[in-house]
Amino acid sequence: MQIQINTDHNIEGREALADHVRGVVETALNRVSDHITRVEVHLSDENGAKRGENDKRCVMEARLEARQPIAVTQQSATVDHAVDGAADKLVRLIESTLGRRHDRESRRGNSLTRGPEFI
Repeated sequence: MQIQINTDHNIEGREALADHVRGVVETALNRVSDHITRVEVHLSDENGAKRGENDKRCVMEARLEARQPIAVTQQSATVDHAVDGAADKLVRLIESTLGRRHDRESRRGNSLTRGPEFI
């Protein structure tokens, strides 16, 4: 799984921040990482130098094998909280998406393996 991190000009893209974000993403998505080809993380500060409540924004987009990309957004008071919240949301969305796919495939498989019923 490839992880790409992008920041706006208001957030310092230091290596320590990038390492932290990669660690959070890898840990959160560990169980579903086999289904993910790439995760893009976009960090921004909505108010720039001005302080504001919940002005740090994290958008995470995951590219799943053979599916359209899915994305989540989290706004928080700090970058760390925004990253953690977005990672939690992304895990739930991926698990839900994969679960629905598995359910559909199971139903198709069951209907194909059942033969005609005679009374």
